[in-house]
Amino acid sequence: MNEALQPKTLVMKFGGTSVGTPHAVSEVVKIVRNALRDWERVVVVTSALSGVTNQLLDSARAAATGDVRLFQATANTLRQRHLDMIDDLIQETARQAQVKYEIEHLVEDFSNFCQAISVLGEASSRALDAVAALGERMSVRILSEALESAGITAQMVEATRVIVTDDHYQSANPLLSETRQQTQEVLNPILESGSVPVVTGFIAATRQGTTATLGRGGSDYSAAILAVSIPADEVWIWTDVDGVMSADPRRVPEACTIPVLTFKEVGELAYFGAKVLHPKTIRPVIEAGIGLKVRNTFHPNHPGTRIIADQHTTNGMAAPDSVVKAVTLISGLSLVTLEGRGMLGVPGVAARTFEAVAATGTSVPLISQASSEQSICFAAPLEVVPEIIQALEGIFAREIGRRDIDRVWATEEVVILTAVGEGMRHTPGVAGRIFTALGKLGVNVIAIAQGSSEVSISLVVDAVDADTGLRALHELVKNCTDR
Repeated sequence: MNEALQPKTLVMKFGGTSVGTPHAVSEVVKIVRNALRDWERVVVVTSALSGVTNQLLDSARAAATGDVRLFQATANTLRQRHLDMIDDLIQETARQAQVKYEIEHLVEDFSNFCQAISVLGEASSRALDAVAALGERMSVRILSEALESAGITAQMVEATRVIVTDDHYQSANPLLSETRQQTQEVLNPILESGSVPVVTGFIAATRQGTTATLGRGGSDYSAAILAVSIPADEVWIWTDVDGVMSADPRRVPEACTIPVLTFKEVGELAYFGAKVLHPKTIRPVIEAGIGLKVRNTFHPNHPGTRIIADQHTTNGMAAPDSVVKAVTLISGLSLVTLEGRGMLGVPGVAARTFEAVAATGTSVPLISQASSEQSICFAAPLEVVPEIIQALEGIFAREIGRRDIDRVWATEEVVILTAVGEGMRHTPGVAGRIFTALGKLGVNVIAIAQGSSEVSISLVVDAVDADTGLRALHELVKNCTDR
C-alpha cells in the first residue's frame, strides 16, 4: 500500500493513576473518544490500577517467607476495588456480570500463586512475573468494557498474544521480528474492523508462551514496541502531570512543563532521579521516527512534552532558551574519597577502587578525579558507605601500610544537583552561570562532574543546601511554556 494512503494510527498509553479511579477512567474514555475524531486508528495500552502491581509483588514475596495473611488481605482488597470500579463504569447488567466473573477468577489465580509460593518457600522470577501480570490483566478488562459501555467499540487484548520476549523474567527483552509479526496478525484485523484494541502494558510472553514482564517502565515500553510493530504515526503517554517537569514541583514550586526534550536529555533526567520515561522505553520510537508526547490525563488540553531525536541549533549554537532545560536532585548520598600522594602515576587505582565498590553491589552515580591523580572520589548511598570503606581499606591494605594512600574517608550527607540540557554543549559559559547562581546564595560546590556529551553538569553540595541549590539552578531554566 502507498505509504501516503495508509491510515493514520495513534498509540495511547495510560498509566496507573490514569486508570486508578472511576473518575480517571471516565477521563480516559473522553480522551479516546476525542482521539477517534482525528485519528483513523487508535490503540490503547493500559497499566494496572495505581498501586496494584506493588501490592501483588509485596504479597508474593511475603508468601515466600511464610506470611499468608498479607496475600489473603490483598486478595480481598483487590477484589473489592475492582468490583467497585465495575459497578461505577459498566452499566449493562450482563457485561457487569461477565467482567466480575473474570476478575474473581484472576483474584483466585493470585491466591493460588501465592499459596504455591508459600509452600515452596521461594518466589522465582518466573513466578513473580506471573503474579505481577495480574494487575494489567484485571485493568484491561475494566477499561475495554468501560469504553464499550460508553458506546466506543473496543476489544481487550492481552499482550502475551502480541509481544514475544526472551526468558529473562522480570526484565524480559522483546524479540522484535516475531513481535512485529504477532502484532500485525492480532491487532490489524481489530483496527480494520473499526474497533479500538485495549492492550495490557508491562506483560508479554516467551516463545514457549510463558508470561514475562518488561521491567521498569514496562507499560511505556509496551506502547513503544507496539507502535513500531504496527507501525503507528505517534505515541502519547498519558500520566498525571502536564508532561515532563523542569524540576520536582514539591521542591521547586516554580517548576514547569518542558515543551521539548531530546532522547539524550530524557536519559540524563532518568539517571539523575527525575521521574520521567525510562530511555529504553522510548528508543524504539525515536529510532523509527515516530512522534512521542507525554500528556496529562486530567488536563488533556495541555500540549505536554514532545520527545525528539536531536536538539535543533542555529549556526552551531543552541537557542538561548533551551540551554538548561531541567534540574534534578539525588539525596541520601555521601562522597567517598581515596587520597594519597603515592597514587600519582600508579596504574590501576581507579579499576581496583571500583572493583571493590562493585563487590558490595553498589551503583555509583557520580565520579570525580583531580588531574593530579592524588585523589579520587565518588558518590554512594549513605547506608552502604561503611561497607564500601571497609572494602577499599581491604583491597588497598598494602598501599595504606606504605602510606602511598593516606586515607579513605567519607563526608556527611550530600546531594547531587544536575543541570540538564543538550544545548549546553554548544554554549560557552554555562558552567560559569551555574557557579554564579549557586555562589550568590552561598552554596558551596564540593565536587563536579561533566560527561563528554556535555548534556548535563552534576554538582555535589551539602545536604543542607539541597533545596537552595535546586532553586538557584532552576532560575537558569528559561524554556517553560506554562509560567
